[in-house]
Amino acid sequence: MRYLTVAHTSVKSALVDVELDGHIVRAGESVTLSMEAANRDPERFPDPDVLDLHRKATGHLGFGHGIHQCLGQQLARVELTVALPALLRRFPSLRLDVPADEVPLRTDMSIYGVHRLPVTWDEV
Repeated sequence: MRYLTVAHTSVKSALVDVELDGHIVRAGESVTLSMEAANRDPERFPDPDVLDLHRKATGHLGFGHGIHQCLGQQLARVELTVALPALLRRFPSLRLDVPADEVPLRTDMSIYGVHRLPVTWDEV
């Protein structure tokens, strides 16, 4: 979630005048936040461009923040901790059927994903 954030951006509107890094954002003005940049902030995440599956990186914005957090985040966490391991136990040889760089990313919307994920496995 931190390494490849699902949502590219988040747009926020200022309720009051606020100064951000020396810039004044007036009440009613909008700013577009880069979730990817925030999740790869080297001041927050050491070696931010390294995919480390054992990293204990809390505080990423993969599920949003505050009152705008993803409603499905708990389901996603359960899927990743229960369903994915169960799938891999059932199909231990599950693997991509194409080279990873040929998996077409869905970049035509404001949400990342893949158009398709061709996989294969050996018969058991």
